[in-house]
Amino acid sequence: MNKSQVKGALKDVAGKVQEKAGQVVGSKEQQVRGLGKQISGKAEKTYGDAKEVIKDSNKRP
Repeated sequence: MNKSQVKGALKDVAGKVQEKAGQVVGSKEQQVRGLGKQISGKAEKTYGDAKEVIKDSNKRP
């Protein structure tokens, strides 16, 4: 696991929490910000996943 995967997963979770908090207090703005964090987190995690695949493929003979 690399830094991008970890940071992406954490952003995704933080975004889910922020979205739910926005729902609880009735703030559409917080919900949208939470969704944005989730999208950003998933993109960063996907980037990290791709880096791992490339790294692993370079190790094979």
